[in-house]
Amino acid sequence: MDRILIVSSNEKASAAIITLVKEAFPECSPSMVSSGLEARRIAGQNNYDAVIINCPLSDEYGFDVAELVCDSSMASCIMIVKNDNADVVSERMEDLGVMVIQKPLSRNLFFRTMKFINASRKRLLGLQTENLKLHKKLEEIRTINRAKLAIMQYLGFTEQQAHRYLEKQAMDLRCTKIEVALKVIKMYES
Repeated sequence: MDRILIVSSNEKASAAIITLVKEAFPECSPSMVSSGLEARRIAGQNNYDAVIINCPLSDEYGFDVAELVCDSSMASCIMIVKNDNADVVSERMEDLGVMVIQKPLSRNLFFRTMKFINASRKRLLGLQTENLKLHKKLEEIRTINRAKLAIMQYLGFTEQQAHRYLEKQAMDLRCTKIEVALKVIKMYES
């Protein structure tokens, strides 16, 4: 993880969290803010890998920041809360995928949590990439089908003939089927 935002109103706790983050990810230089308002502003402008919220903050508890992070970004979110509140906070934030760690903060637990979040994030990004590929492929299939329909309507071809026409044009013109399909759509649907 390269980009981590730490949200903490307590200077001593902030320094401890920064130290722990640098131990877990030596190449990381975390950003630091001290209020929920600043966190919401900066989290919306930057693309963080993770956001660590040391609750409570000076202007709010931290729920709104965590919800914003989870709703508007791919960043992992961790809330560090007092032991008494951990179960309630965890229950409230569970559906958003926010990890909740209890205070006092254990170095070992923090390190394992950060490594787990890093591994989960890598897997999630891999799934997101695969999802984008599938969406692109689906869009290409829709475009090709639209072109086949246009060929069938305007040239009276069967579906097999329209399919073969697109393939032959792609081979003859040395381009992809999608490029031929886009030309056909432009020619017949404009």
